[in-house]
Amino acid sequence: MLLEQGIGIRALAEFLGHADPAFTLRVYTHLMPSSFERARLAINTGLGLADLRANAA
Repeated sequence: MLLEQGIGIRALAEFLGHADPAFTLRVYTHLMPSSFERARLAINTGLGLADLRANAA
């Protein structure tokens, strides 16, 4: 839930007591099903592209 709400991986790792943020990512990123879609939208927005999926329909 914290990753979905934008909490950084380093902060989450520290909160959970993990010495390595990579460990936290390996354990918890599968719980973020919307991360691909959010990444796609962020890249499109950054590049000034329209939401191509919405236009294809």
